[in-house]
Amino acid sequence: MDIQALLGVPVPSLLLLWIATVVAAVLRAFTGFGFALAAVPVYALVLLPSQAVVLSASLALVLGVQTAPQYFGALERRQWPVFVAAVPGTLLGAVLLRQMQADQFRLVLGLVTIAASLVLARYHPRPVPVRGGVRAITGFASGVLNGAFAVPGPPVIIYAMATLSEPARARAFMIGFFSCSALLALAGFAWLGFLSWQSLGLALAVYPAMFAGDRLGYRLFEAHGSAHYRRVAVITCLLIGVSITLRAFL
Repeated sequence: MDIQALLGVPVPSLLLLWIATVVAAVLRAFTGFGFALAAVPVYALVLLPSQAVVLSASLALVLGVQTAPQYFGALERRQWPVFVAAVPGTLLGAVLLRQMQADQFRLVLGLVTIAASLVLARYHPRPVPVRGGVRAITGFASGVLNGAFAVPGPPVIIYAMATLSEPARARAFMIGFFSCSALLALAGFAWLGFLSWQSLGLALAVYPAMFAGDRLGYRLFEAHGSAHYRRVAVITCLLIGVSITLRAFL
């Protein structure tokens, strides 16, 4: 069987996608966020920007559907403006994606990842009053990043870290938002003609790695607790951001 003809990538690249997916899924299961932040920069090393974001969004959607029943009950209605504002943002981001070259994609994504890591290193959860406009801006900004890079995380993670002090509710909010973002992103990519049978085949081929990483991440969390989750997430995202930024100049 010709793997490259079937999936669009050679076997060594497929192995790299598996490794990146396992690591990203472990990070997401251990911290509650970070799948796209960790996966997309590595995907972009071996795939076109459009292929990288389609793969990430596909896997994120499946992962979100699998785990949503555990967290849906903890979602708060007052957070829905974030979800609604993400719709026009995602459409705008998808249009911007079509205009980007591969090196531009890597550079912007790397810088966004570094910035998110530095902000997360500084801020910690604390209850603060939040107006609807802040939620709408957060949702729109995350939508733009979602449509352009399939990485909606930075604005929403910063928002959750700054305003939601209860871990269960913050985790439920982020997982629910990322699942909806993946669905929105895939709809935008389908509208732009990025989806294909080959992209579906690639997602199915990488899915076992995503499932294995998710299970491993939960076991690690249960074994070691949440004491080090922020440090792990921030350091991982920072290293990925630096590496992908350097890659844009090489």
